[in-house]
Amino acid sequence: MLIRELNVPDAYEITPVQHRDDRGAFLEWYRFDRLEETVGHALDLKQANTSVSRRGSVRGIHFADIPPGQAKYVTCTRGAVLDFAVDIRTGSPVFGAWDTVLLDDVDRRAIYLAEGLGHCFVALTDKATVSYLVTDVYDPAREHGINPLDPELALGFPLDAAELLLSPKDTDAPTLDEARERGLLPDYAAAQSFSAAPNGAE
Repeated sequence: MLIRELNVPDAYEITPVQHRDDRGAFLEWYRFDRLEETVGHALDLKQANTSVSRRGSVRGIHFADIPPGQAKYVTCTRGAVLDFAVDIRTGSPVFGAWDTVLLDDVDRRAIYLAEGLGHCFVALTDKATVSYLVTDVYDPAREHGINPLDPELALGFPLDAAELLLSPKDTDAPTLDEARERGLLPDYAAAQSFSAAPNGAE
């Protein structure tokens, strides 16, 4: 398993080693110990989610209040998506920066995003199936979004705008600047302190 930090701090690309023979392939798509060595703390996983998306579907940019936030470990088990980690933490030295990882059923990479980062992906194939492990259960009162078509962020979607399919929730979400003005965004120092604390304790 190879782990590489992205251009967004506290986000990592994970590339598993696949063992192939005439039956198919075997791989470890999640190893808590290897991830703990990299990020400096254990993950307390509390929920697993799966989404199935049509080509062009965009999900995100989503994030949760800190505490407790919601770190995510994401992979694509069928088809392909382009996954985005977006630094929406006020006070971050790279506030507004984003990076991508291609998740598909060929290389079977995963992406890890720490608490406080924004998460988004676009489906590149029909029936793109994304599964992710998260460190807290879904709480709509703590969940927020940023419009993924915010021109200031200028996320690099590899499809034409006419091909993108968004939910009303995401198209109605504020831009990054609007979310900052409303005080919705996580604080960089607070997010890092929370992530580094044992079991996410304050």
